[in-house]
Amino acid sequence: MSAPAAGPPAAAPGDGAPQGPPNLTSNRRLQQTQAQVDEVVDIMRVNVDKVLERDTKLSELDDRADALQAGASQFETSAAKLKRKYWWKNMKMMIIMGVICAIILIIIIVYFST
Repeated sequence: MSAPAAGPPAAAPGDGAPQGPPNLTSNRRLQQTQAQVDEVVDIMRVNVDKVLERDTKLSELDDRADALQAGASQFETSAAKLKRKYWWKNMKMMIIMGVICAIILIIIIVYFST
């Protein structure tokens, strides 16, 4: 039986095991990637905030549009009532003028016929 080795086996110089300097470059790449991820996360937070703000503004605009629609409907109803009222008022005036003209015409006919 042979005795187990006391540590990790030593790597040969040409077998591609990571050495000191490549580890620094991988750390640098990791830091750059993490910085990019942080930047993307910040951009996404800003975008989400903008979307939420836009949603709030759209909600307010929708409420205002509903109120405006209700006001327009009420205006349309009152305008129709007012139009009908003045049509009848005009019709009464025309009837009164017709009756007056008829009375004057009858008076003229009676006056000149005798």
